[in-house]
Amino acid sequence: MAKTLTQKILEGHLVAGEYEPGNEIGIRIDQTLTQDATGTMAYLQFEAMGVNKVKTDNSVSFIDHNTVQIGFENADDHRYLQGVAARYGVYLSRAGNGICHQVHLERFGRPGTTLLGSDSHTPTGGGIGQIAIGAGGLDVALAMAGEPFFLTCPKVIRINLTGRLQPWVSAKDVILKVLAIFGTKGNVGCVLEYGGPGVLTLTVPERATIANMGAECGVTTSLFPSDEETRKFLRVQGREANWKELAPDTDAVYSRVVDINLSELVPLAATPHSPGNIATVRELEGMKVTQVCIGSCTNSSYRDLMVVAKTLKGKKVHPNVSFILAPGSKQVVEMLARNGALADLIATGVRLEENACGFCIGNSQSPQTDAVSLRTSNRNFLARSGTKSANIYLVSPETAAAAVITGRITDPRDLGISYPEIEMPDAFIIDDSMILPPADDPGSVDICRGPNIGAPPESEPIPERVAGVVTIKVVDNITTDHIIPAGARMKYRSNIPAYSEFLFEIVDPGFYNRAMEIKGSGRDNIIVAGLSYGQGSSREHAALCPMFMGVKAVIARSFERIHTANLINFGIVPLTFKNEGDYDAIQEGDSLEIPGIRERIGDGGALIVMNTTQGTEYEVGYDLSGRAKEILLAGGMLSLIRNKRVQEKS
Repeated sequence: MAKTLTQKILEGHLVAGEYEPGNEIGIRIDQTLTQDATGTMAYLQFEAMGVNKVKTDNSVSFIDHNTVQIGFENADDHRYLQGVAARYGVYLSRAGNGICHQVHLERFGRPGTTLLGSDSHTPTGGGIGQIAIGAGGLDVALAMAGEPFFLTCPKVIRINLTGRLQPWVSAKDVILKVLAIFGTKGNVGCVLEYGGPGVLTLTVPERATIANMGAECGVTTSLFPSDEETRKFLRVQGREANWKELAPDTDAVYSRVVDINLSELVPLAATPHSPGNIATVRELEGMKVTQVCIGSCTNSSYRDLMVVAKTLKGKKVHPNVSFILAPGSKQVVEMLARNGALADLIATGVRLEENACGFCIGNSQSPQTDAVSLRTSNRNFLARSGTKSANIYLVSPETAAAAVITGRITDPRDLGISYPEIEMPDAFIIDDSMILPPADDPGSVDICRGPNIGAPPESEPIPERVAGVVTIKVVDNITTDHIIPAGARMKYRSNIPAYSEFLFEIVDPGFYNRAMEIKGSGRDNIIVAGLSYGQGSSREHAALCPMFMGVKAVIARSFERIHTANLINFGIVPLTFKNEGDYDAIQEGDSLEIPGIRERIGDGGALIVMNTTQGTEYEVGYDLSGRAKEILLAGGMLSLIRNKRVQEKS
């Protein structure tokens, strides 16, 4: 039977289950990726497993998120990460070397392999023909320990590309078009597989941009074939030996086929406050802009920044615009410095940022009150920039560069200049001195643990019954940024009691005090949510901190994939409303009881929620594999591992 490329790679890594869309499968993971915002907890969890060395082919720890060091916390975490990487066989990409997805693509990604990363934009690797999946830190820790990664065998959707991008239209506009078609919810359990003659016109960095932001659709990952363009990219990176040709069978059958003619695309933008709110740039034209930020893991490749540099050469930044540039890697910024493009950008009036995530996660360059900020990053959730009143628009580097000059949202096709021709170099500068290999003598490594670093908190087994209070009721499309903020707050990522104080502060600053009061009274905290709860970042703290605060269940209209897995890993039961009216009727402060929850989950019986405040009751759904039930009944994955260890010793 003819196979998709997704099926070929997944079947080659299958260790549990059968390849049948909708089934749970376990796959072998070849490579892992962590970053410092999620990696510290991932490595604390890895240490708790008692494994002496990582068992993957290659694991890399990147320091790229919390590089702003105000206070000791971030610096302490970075030192911890350096020590734990040296001890356990992990490569460490130091702060300043670049953003994890960009650097991994350049120096480590391999076609046909599997990559699991504790960052939701890990699918960037799909641009090189790699099955690259974002997950919570605990799942990545398990993969480093040699355990399979479990997921729902995906449906595969083919995005058939034809034509060729026209001047001033770029890969960012392709993925914005995909988001216009698919939206940000309803795509759980799917893979977007790109094919067609239009793929041949896209370079690997362009493909990586598309794969990167596919995460905003909520899909498992995105995947491109490995062809001569892939080979060319690996050659200039000095890694041609890692290339292999990969393609689907010509008569492969897909669950859905969507055609996109690249020649017909126009400059697009994602408007506040969701990557799925798509408009043409022409529709927004003329709006005054106060800030332009170019970079992030989505658009900071050599080609992207060369287009910006050539567009702006000889021009000056508009007096009302703050222009920020964050190159994706040390390699990129060194290439720009040596060919003179960096000097041209500096002459324009750019504010040069570190090669890091920075502005994308609200960790620097928060815009002014009521600002309009154009960014080439991948998310524009409310308050993610660090300024709640700001309006963030996601655009291509071309559209961003146009606003630098004009001070307004401008269709770059109206600049009246020729589109820059970018000649890619025959070889890139290869200097891996900022990537530290594991120690030759692991036993001699001293792992430093600062006062902000604590052990992962332990969860308890699911009780016989849940009896608690609806601590908060939230609407549709609540992201992990809404649940637990990014930016400066992430310096507490290794200190769960401190980080938990900021739960839901963006949507309800009173949540923490209510949750503490409920927990102190001996009752359970219960979260009620709308559609697509837990979109966005893979940050497992959005489950870990609620667990610490005594949340036993989340009842939602629907969940996103990574967050569902994180809830289960930390012993919180994800339940779904069966009837729309039940969500509408329930109110914050209602007292709920779920009798026999432990027994019902164990035997697959119906779960009834009793609203004792309103005097009503109704059935809720749960979609749990046998493995997920085992984890929940144990009180979470770490508890399950500890229990199995005790049994093995006895």
